Amino acid sequence: MIVFLQLFFEFFKTGLFAVGGGMATLPFLYDMGTKYPEWFRVAGAPSDVIANMIAVSESTPGPIGVNMATYIGFITGGSIGGTPLALLGAVVATLGLITPSIIVILIIASFLKSFRNNRYVDSAFYGLRPASTGLIAAAGLSVVVSNLFFSDALTQGLSLAVFNWKGWALAAVLWILTNLVKQTKKLHPILFILASAAVGILWGM
Repeated sequence: MIVFLQLFFEFFKTGLFAVGGGMATLPFLYDMGTKYPEWFRVAGAPSDVIANMIAVSESTPGPIGVNMATYIGFITGGSIGGTPLALLGAVVATLGLITPSIIVILIIASFLKSFRNNRYVDSAFYGLRPASTGLIAAAGLSVVVSNLFFSDALTQGLSLAVFNWKGWALAAVLWILTNLVKQTKKLHPILFILASAAVGILWGM
């Protein structure tokens, strides 16, 4: 029971302070991976698990932040006692993430007219923009490093061994196909996601 309360509390904090969308939740998830490594009971380090989780969450319908909360809650609950608790964990984590937004929206809706032209509210949102930009940039950098470099080798210094050449090759091909090749640049993003998943399976990435 304590684990589920911790899940709700941690994701409540994430939903309350991760301003800027789903990608802004990533710094909070990395912090959770350090604080509660037992919540990531799958093969690999928490950072690798989060990288895989991002890929799954981006490839499935729904907001990425909610998908990742559901993912972690399912893993955590399942590690305690099978499918029923896995489903409970998914629900608890997801509710924890979305509850702050629901509360804030209800409060704003009740004072919508006064909020709309309130200079203090406008100034607060103006100040939040660089904070959300920084959170998203930090999350994006973490994803780039975890997918294009071998983090274990990076601690030993910069050399050719730290580069994940498969990741670089796939990123380069995707960039060319989505920006330079006229026949493919207008294709739907889901096609590139499916193709990348297939390449990852074939290459064992």
